[in-house]
Amino acid sequence: MTDPALNDGGAGAGDPRTAELAGRLEAVRRRISVAAAAAGRADRLPTLIVVTKFHPAEDIRRLAALGVTDVGENRDQEAAGKAEILADCALTWHFVGQLQTKKAKSVVRYAAAVHSVDRPQLVDALAKAAQNERAAAGRAPLDCFIQVNLDDHTDAGAQRGGADPGDVLLLADRIAAAEGLRLAGVMAVAPLGAPPETAFEKLAGVSARLVAHHPGAAAISAGMSQDLEAAIAFGATHLRIGSDILGSRPAVG
Repeated sequence: MTDPALNDGGAGAGDPRTAELAGRLEAVRRRISVAAAAAGRADRLPTLIVVTKFHPAEDIRRLAALGVTDVGENRDQEAAGKAEILADCALTWHFVGQLQTKKAKSVVRYAAAVHSVDRPQLVDALAKAAQNERAAAGRAPLDCFIQVNLDDHTDAGAQRGGADPGDVLLLADRIAAAEGLRLAGVMAVAPLGAPPETAFEKLAGVSARLVAHHPGAAAISAGMSQDLEAAIAFGATHLRIGSDILGSRPAVG
């Protein structure tokens, strides 16, 4: 149900939080436009996914009123609750965090895409859940991005998750063969302490090898608040931006 406070003067042009979000959103959109123009792709802007973890549903409703269509979450319990509350906003939900196989059934009920597919067991769990949800509710195929570990140091990379670049094609074949799933492309997080350009150039190479075998899987989910320009320069089609739009994580009180 729509909160009336978000449809009148409480969250309109005079609402300070709405005004703050509008300014931040516009600044990020300008950065994206400038970076896309510099990369020679001004007519092919990447999809902006606003990562809303830890922020309240009221903020997401404000963003929807400001024209945001895609939002990302990395915790199933939080995402499921927000998706239910905001069902009237016609948002596209992206699951962008590490995902346990036991959560697959829940995630496919609201997510259009999962950006963190990194192992065969998760592919199988998502396929089973997506098929069941399609039979029960007629859902569309679930878009799957293969998360790639770009960190050369295994221990550090394990913290962020992701498949080894050499395993991407095997995972891709498994996703492509699964009913209820659609192979979208690749996703990665630039390793800490290294130039993001190096990481995203490597990801672009992984993407090119994937597309050679699966031409429809050309999407690249890369780039966050601190490195979106580098991601766009190396072909990102989806950006995951959180703090530069929503600000610092709300205090828990």
